[in-house]
Amino acid sequence: MSRARLIQRLELQGLRLAPSQVWGQVRLVPVLRDEVRGDLRFAQRNYGDALSEVTLRKELGAPGLKYISYIPHGLVMTWGNRQAEAVYGTRLQSQDHKKVEAGPVSVRLLHRMVHREDRNQLRMLPLHLAMEGFLTRYFGGPDIAWSEYSKDGLSRGLNPRSEASIPGWASFALDGALRTFELHERQVGLLLFNADELLSAFIVAHPYDYRCLHRTLLEDFYGDLLLQYGYLQVAGDIGLRLDASQVASVADLRAQVARMREDWGAFHGLLSGGLFGVEVTARKVYEAGPFLLQHFHTSLVPSEENHMGEAITGPDGTLEYLKTYRLSAAQTRRAYLLQQLANSQWNLDDTATALGSTRSDLVVRLANAGFGYLLKGHVLEEAQRSHARGR
Repeated sequence: MSRARLIQRLELQGLRLAPSQVWGQVRLVPVLRDEVRGDLRFAQRNYGDALSEVTLRKELGAPGLKYISYIPHGLVMTWGNRQAEAVYGTRLQSQDHKKVEAGPVSVRLLHRMVHREDRNQLRMLPLHLAMEGFLTRYFGGPDIAWSEYSKDGLSRGLNPRSEASIPGWASFALDGALRTFELHERQVGLLLFNADELLSAFIVAHPYDYRCLHRTLLEDFYGDLLLQYGYLQVAGDIGLRLDASQVASVADLRAQVARMREDWGAFHGLLSGGLFGVEVTARKVYEAGPFLLQHFHTSLVPSEENHMGEAITGPDGTLEYLKTYRLSAAQTRRAYLLQQLANSQWNLDDTATALGSTRSDLVVRLANAGFGYLLKGHVLEEAQRSHARGR
């Protein structure tokens, strides 16, 4: 049996984009699938706790490492011959957690981001799987005891590391758009834009599953672009029109509609060019029969649009599942700095040279990015003085 491979670049293989629907500044682009496999299904598992704590994999190199966040729901993924049983609810509420009361709120204790519950069934925490991979990237900190790093930085690394996000229900426009627009018969996902800036993509394998999961987009988390622009800016109109002079029959009308749909697809492809068609760095998470679950991120170059996410591909390369998050400029800068430090084995001088900067400027950038606790106090003070004299 052939196996799926890691993604090198995201492609909408086996999928097509329908004309978008616009509500104020929010643009929803339906994603359609003409050939549905039927052997990979997803269903929602609801959680109702204030916080969830997830025990992470031991191989991350930090014993006892935890991921803590508000996690409103999980996804149950089933594949192969037993998929129908799970989709219709016979095993969806399997207890894979414990619950702890903490005063007036409850905290759910979960085991791993991806937990196997049966031979052909996984429970996964959508988007949090990708965020965990992002947060734990270079989490251990310096591998070499460079003299510039603090005692805590050398012993604990980037512990803790956190990122802020915005829940979908914080946007009234998103709620209105999801509630108002009808779904296509073969719709398996959508691309979400705010003022024509791509915020996220969500795709599953089966149209029925997407119908059930459509409103969960309000429970997902997004970057600050979700609330930027407010009601001051609306999504653009590309002004596509039928050419009435070319329509003399029903066949001509069909040809004009087909042309307009192609133009819409090209336009949406252009808007989402920062995610689809670009190279990504992917890591294997779980091999489920012929399917491969993986998380990924784009280049992390600060001058470019950057996304992280998780995906499932089939053995023929078809994208069967996708969930993405657009990194803010600040998040990208933080990840890029950690990437460059790791590439230079956390040597400050070598990293500064690679960035075309000075040592003092690099130290100031680290402090501004929130990583000043990794360095000794006198190293920070010396760099700040040198940076101030160089202005």
